[in-house]
Amino acid sequence: MLSVLIETRNNEEALARTLSSLVGAAVVGMVREVIVCDLGSTDQTRQVAEQTGCHFLAEGGIAAGIVQAKSDWLLLLEPGARLVDGWTEAVEHHMEMMAMPARFARSPADRLPLFRKLFARERALTEGLLIRKAQAHPLSRRATTSEALARGLATKRLRAEIRVAMPV
Repeated sequence: MLSVLIETRNNEEALARTLSSLVGAAVVGMVREVIVCDLGSTDQTRQVAEQTGCHFLAEGGIAAGIVQAKSDWLLLLEPGARLVDGWTEAVEHHMEMMAMPARFARSPADRLPLFRKLFARERALTEGLLIRKAQAHPLSRRATTSEALARGLATKRLRAEIRVAMPV
C-alpha cells in the first residue's frame, strides 16, 4: 500500500485528471490514501479533493503531508500527471525488491526530442517520485516544496509509464 501526495495551488482540473488515474489502484487496495497538500488555492481545488475522498491539508505543505501519511511508501505526483494502466504491478514489484526511490518512464507521447531534451529545464517531479516515508521525512525538513524534495535524488526507473503534467 502507498500514500499518494499531490502538492497543488489553483489546479482543480489538473488535480481531477490525476485523481482519475488513481481510481483503479484505490479499488484494488494499492492506494491507501491521497493527501492533497495545498499552497493557497483560491479555486475549487479543495472541493475536488474532498469530493473524491482525499485528505486536504490547507497548511504545512509537503512536510505536513509526509508526517500525516499512513503508508511506508509515498508516491509524489504533480497535478495533471496521469499514470498509465499497469503501473501498479511495477510499483508493487519495486516496493518488494528495492529500497531506493524510483521514477516512472515518460509515455512515448510525452518524450522530448533530443535537441529539446538537451536544453529543457526539467521539473524534478515530472516523472513522479516513489520514495519510502523514512527517506522523505528527513528531506522534507530542508525542502519547502515537493519539487525541492525530489530534486537531485538518485532514483531507479520503473517499468511503468506516466503522462506528464503540462507546465503551468
